[in-house]
Amino acid sequence: MGKQHQRRSPPRHGGGGGVVMAASAPPRQEDARHAGLGDVAPRELGAATKLAQTQSIPIPGVLDVAASRAGAVEHATSVESADSMLNAKLCMQAADDAAQINPARGLAESVASLVLDDLPVEDDEGSVEYKWSLVNPSPERLVELVTQMQFRLMEGNGECIYELGVEDNGRKRGLPELDLQASLDTLRTMAAQLSSEVMVLSDMRGHEGRVATVMVRRTPASLEERVDLRVAVAGNVDSGKSTLVGVLTGTGTLDNGRGLARAAVFSHRHELESGRTSAVSTQIMGFSAAGGVVNYTNSGSVRALNWSDVVEHSSKIVTFYDLAGHERYLKTTMFGLTACVPDYCMLVIAANNGVLRMTKEHLCIALALKVPVFVVITKLDICPENIREQTLTHIQKILKSPGARKIPVLVRSKEDLSMCAQNIVNDRIVPIFAISNVTGEGLDDLRLFMNLLHPRRNWAEVKSNACEFSIDDIFAPVGVGTVVAGTVVSGCMTVNDDVWLGPDSAGHFTKVHVKSIHYKRCAVKRLVAGQSGSLALKKIKRSSIRKGMYLLESATKPGAVREFSAEVLILVHATSIRENYQPIIHVETVRQAAQVVGIDKDVLRTGDRANIHFRFMYQPEYIKVGSRFIFREGRTKGLGIIKEILQTV
Repeated sequence: MGKQHQRRSPPRHGGGGGVVMAASAPPRQEDARHAGLGDVAPRELGAATKLAQTQSIPIPGVLDVAASRAGAVEHATSVESADSMLNAKLCMQAADDAAQINPARGLAESVASLVLDDLPVEDDEGSVEYKWSLVNPSPERLVELVTQMQFRLMEGNGECIYELGVEDNGRKRGLPELDLQASLDTLRTMAAQLSSEVMVLSDMRGHEGRVATVMVRRTPASLEERVDLRVAVAGNVDSGKSTLVGVLTGTGTLDNGRGLARAAVFSHRHELESGRTSAVSTQIMGFSAAGGVVNYTNSGSVRALNWSDVVEHSSKIVTFYDLAGHERYLKTTMFGLTACVPDYCMLVIAANNGVLRMTKEHLCIALALKVPVFVVITKLDICPENIREQTLTHIQKILKSPGARKIPVLVRSKEDLSMCAQNIVNDRIVPIFAISNVTGEGLDDLRLFMNLLHPRRNWAEVKSNACEFSIDDIFAPVGVGTVVAGTVVSGCMTVNDDVWLGPDSAGHFTKVHVKSIHYKRCAVKRLVAGQSGSLALKKIKRSSIRKGMYLLESATKPGAVREFSAEVLILVHATSIRENYQPIIHVETVRQAAQVVGIDKDVLRTGDRANIHFRFMYQPEYIKVGSRFIFREGRTKGLGIIKEILQTV
């Protein structure tokens, strides 16, 4: 007698299985509280540990993690899911396990797609505004609308989204074509009064007419008002990271398949000879208020625009940090992901090579640091269709696994782009782009996505705080003196400021004078929180400064930290961890070996959590309570959060 077929229960949304069809249920709201280490349930942690052991990848999930609010899963209570933060329903096809998806069914059927449905109820806060109709408003009403737009622009740091044809309850009622055009004209009139530009992102069918998604972007009056977005470019060696950055930030010319585009990105001669990045390279891409790419003004020319020209004509600047992909330079890549304060991580995968070990390693680091990720599949021009499908299936399976619990979304339309750009910051979805740097396939969608992305952090909240400037590089140009590069993480830095520099090897801070400031190679009077730049310091030797130091504004001399306590999760470790273990700690710009002085358990193994007492081995550092850090011994071993400062100098 044959085996009886068991009835298979439908897979849960976001699980490790194939794809789930979204029903027409009303959207749900995410629990705003982020789960801490104490929220990780043993059952979910065990599943994540098993994944790390069987698939040879670290558990990306720790501090956010153990698979989306594990405590609620453990108690089988109904918790409102993060899925509806998409402002649309995410759907995947009903299928079995992701590894069993039939490649012949095509890309669109193998990866998640957005189903455009009614939106959630309008939020009074934020940068998104719903308007059903803006036809012929009275002068008094127009003044109110302009004031409302000004508020939305402030909430979005100079950018906001208008959903025309949508009621306040989120229903996409729609407008007749003539009324929609009249509403767009009114929107342009409102934007003109605020020195802003309007760009229509999508125009689709609603319940009773047309619905349009529109972006409004302010033309900045100064460099401080420009939208500054940072993107870390990660991925395995030979995946096409530098080529992609070269194509996006160049003159608009495509690559020739033999390294033309990446030549403009490399910083050293040996990189040109080997074709491999070994140091963090920085490139910028500017967007005008109308959404055009400023870099392509010289389209057809061999010479790219200077940074100063790009900055001058841009309302939004995207800074790419091209990281090294070879395992030999993993410490450099990890430093780039922690020190450069990226808003997003662009994970680049070569379609013909697939998902390799360092791809998983970089993905793990980004997820552990809670940096939202989007995936770019490259080299479509040289990859057979079946291999491309295998690569997509593999990355989908990893993203949906219990250790990550992400929702992969293959971007196929402007509507998908708009929804992904608005909701990727919620750290739940992972947009996937398929492109070719040689033929140009998919590049327009990727550029538009970059144009729509918003900065992840609200730097306005810390602009009034005391200044903190983290140093990630040091130079000594002839005739200028010592120059430090880095990011203002709090307050603002002004020319002629006297600030504390340190800590040095003894943990002491020294007063220094800031004589000039450059932002994106443009001379400015000051830098504000969230901006990266370089400072020329007066009467200080280059040899007395190192990466990991800070410039601090303080009435009293700051203190440096020798010992600290942290709550830690062990991701992957072949043996046990005991006292006197000495990993390398990465916390923001700080990179130093630290000794485990004490543990609240006898030994630690993969998947264990503990409170650990660390001591820096060589010199004190400037660190703060609440900072996330990663520790490694070669590859990533664990991560945690600093809970207490135990000893200062």
